[in-house]
Amino acid sequence: MGESEIFEVLRASLWTGVLMGLPILGVALLLGLVIGLVQALTSVQEMTITFVPKIIAVVAVFFLTIGYMTRVCLDLFNNMIIPMITG
Repeated sequence: MGESEIFEVLRASLWTGVLMGLPILGVALLLGLVIGLVQALTSVQEMTITFVPKIIAVVAVFFLTIGYMTRVCLDLFNNMIIPMITG
């Protein structure tokens, strides 16, 4: 196994991690922005107002996208990792 193959597997693994985390991080970012805007407009600075909805949204998005994340992870293993192991 050469150096270029190792870097290619590392690149594909990092990209897979980005694709798997993107839906959850995107929802958390958008919801945090909306809640922050509402808090700034209403002058309500309660910490649980930002924390609880974000946790609920992240858990909901996780369960809604778990099939997508599994498919992306399996694509990496079926197309790159397993062929390298079997030769």
